[in-house]
Amino acid sequence: MKKNTVIYWTATVIAMLTGATSGYFYFTNPMMIGVFHHLGFRDHFRQELGLLKVLGSLAILIPKVSSRIKEWTYFGFGITFLSGTYAHLVIDGLGKSLFPLIPFVFLVISYLYFHKLNNLTTLN
Repeated sequence: MKKNTVIYWTATVIAMLTGATSGYFYFTNPMMIGVFHHLGFRDHFRQELGLLKVLGSLAILIPKVSSRIKEWTYFGFGITFLSGTYAHLVIDGLGKSLFPLIPFVFLVISYLYFHKLNNLTTLN
């Protein structure tokens, strides 16, 4: 059980640290703002996504948040990381499109171990 807990928290912290810091940088880092413009996204989308990434990271990291909220948050992060991959692939090519897949892998590991540790089953 302890091994599963360590795997869960390691993967979760890596994925959520990526989510929270990128969300913060969407507001504060001129380079990140430029990337959004380069990809063709407007400022309101960048701001909304940044806020939701920070809030979503907190929802996953805070143990008292309900499993249902965490499920939706995992889903939202999954869509975000895969959409980022696709946007970079279309605009910049394969090289830059692979970066969002790294936190996605940690997100999947976190999700699987979240279920394992909480004895949750998937809905059919």
